[in-house]
Amino acid sequence: MTAPRTPTTADELRGVGLRVTAARVALLETVREGDHLGVEALASGVRGRVGHISLQAVYDALHALTTAGLVRRIEPPGSPARFEGRVGDNHHHLVCRSCAAVVDVDCAVGHAPCLTASDDRGFAIDEAEVIYWGLCPGCSTARTT
Repeated sequence: MTAPRTPTTADELRGVGLRVTAARVALLETVREGDHLGVEALASGVRGRVGHISLQAVYDALHALTTAGLVRRIEPPGSPARFEGRVGDNHHHLVCRSCAAVVDVDCAVGHAPCLTASDDRGFAIDEAEVIYWGLCPGCSTARTT
């Protein structure tokens, strides 16, 4: 009996109806290996893998990957957009007010409790976005010393 094979990045792109290109593969892998990276950092990572790619091509590919549900875009107020590969769950983010570090945090209670609004006003809610603001351990320590 053969173990099931893990889908490749190309398989995932095909699975959501996207054309497989070296740039898309490199971008998706860069997003997944990164930590809430911005567009410039992602472009640099893609260039390190496949050579030249325009910033516009990165934006276009990010739009396609986000629309397809392979990438999640987050945009904390006052910050440029960042992208992550953790999709399919309803996690939230911690953002440092000093250094702008962003980290994932699971919902406060069990499975997606924040999808139950006190009054949904007729909306069919399918996602909630919570951002916790504060100081990361490094900035908090630096501030007290």
